[in-house]
Amino acid sequence: MASKAYQRIYTRLDGITKATVSLKASGVSNDELAVVAGRLAQVVKMKDDTVTLQVYSGTEGIPTNAEIVFLGEPPALNVSDDLAGRFFNAYGKPIDGGPEIQGERRQIGGPSVNPYKRKQPSQLIPTGIAGIDLNNTIVSGQKIPFFADPDQPYNQVMAQVALRADVDKIILGGMGLSNDDYLYFRQQFESAGALDKIVSFVNTTEQPPVERLLIPDMALAAAEYFAVDKNEKVLVLLTDMTLYADALSIVSNRMDQIPSKDSMPGSLYSDLAKIYEKAVQLPDGGSITIIAVTTLNDGDITHAIPDNTGYITEGQLYLRTDTDTGKIIIDPFRSLSRLKQLVIGKQTREDHSQVMNAAVRLYSDAANAKTKLENGFDLSDYDLRCLDYAKEYSTRLLAIDVNISIDEMLDTAWELFGKYFTKAEIGIKEEFISKYWKERA
Repeated sequence: MASKAYQRIYTRLDGITKATVSLKASGVSNDELAVVAGRLAQVVKMKDDTVTLQVYSGTEGIPTNAEIVFLGEPPALNVSDDLAGRFFNAYGKPIDGGPEIQGERRQIGGPSVNPYKRKQPSQLIPTGIAGIDLNNTIVSGQKIPFFADPDQPYNQVMAQVALRADVDKIILGGMGLSNDDYLYFRQQFESAGALDKIVSFVNTTEQPPVERLLIPDMALAAAEYFAVDKNEKVLVLLTDMTLYADALSIVSNRMDQIPSKDSMPGSLYSDLAKIYEKAVQLPDGGSITIIAVTTLNDGDITHAIPDNTGYITEGQLYLRTDTDTGKIIIDPFRSLSRLKQLVIGKQTREDHSQVMNAAVRLYSDAANAKTKLENGFDLSDYDLRCLDYAKEYSTRLLAIDVNISIDEMLDTAWELFGKYFTKAEIGIKEEFISKYWKERA
């Protein structure tokens, strides 16, 4: 921060809105931080000598003669190896009772890695969750969202992914977390003894919503330190991007900007892309992979937030409750990882692609059989076997509480094939059937 002697101090405001204040000032830079009547603010607009500041906690009670102190720099984070195992707020300040981080100070929200410095993603990131690893394999440098209804346990899934993923560092960016969720993450990480590889930036529901806008940039500044400087594989988990977008909407509405679709700001696409495009595979082995939760409003996939997200990301993972088993599963029909072909059969077993396709096709046949049953049609022997298979496939492979290796997932699928179907019915190449087929017990 600039020393007190060099800070520019003003005591006259020309305008106050619900979220912003404006004044005449000189020598100010874009995105620079300031303190207005003791509240943190940031430069969001400059025109001639008029500067507009966004006040994070709102402007209520601020007088026109308030003291405004410009701090001489935009939001920044001290980066060092000491970030690991720590919890911070939206401003990068510790919230775990530990000391401040001493290290190199880096501005957040900078540009993403130059395309010429990027490499095609090719490293598998196993999570232990079969609905991901078997059907929608994630690759280092990928960006992919979880689409989930607000009542689904998506934060528990995020914690599971954090504890199971085979990466060097996990960066959690929590936006609008309830205190229970924050304590859940903290307790899970501590009890698993995994704190040494996890860095968390958290904004809770009790804190100003506008602060959420800083969380992704803080998380990604930390991720870039470990990926670029240390050549580490970094997984960034962001939850919930819908609350991030809502905070964008709050700010744009308070600044009297004309809203776009679903009351979102017209800049929503670029605001989201600025975050997701930080995902990268670097030539020296470092990588940033981003998995982000986007909660759906009444399951509405056409809402501006998931709609824009789908254009930017490389697929999506859908959480849904399986009505037959009561399990939360990764929906095999609506989920998609567009980069999985880069690793399936190359970094996984040779039969992966064929097994994946056969398992989902048989699950689809079960869905058709269920529709026939609901409409009063008679079911064939094959239909009945499909329905039995679907329940076991859902419980043993699609459910998010399954934690096994990819080879175990493939072996489980072969076991289910042998239990419910003939070799001809599964439609897999003979060379793989002769090698992996398991006769029913």
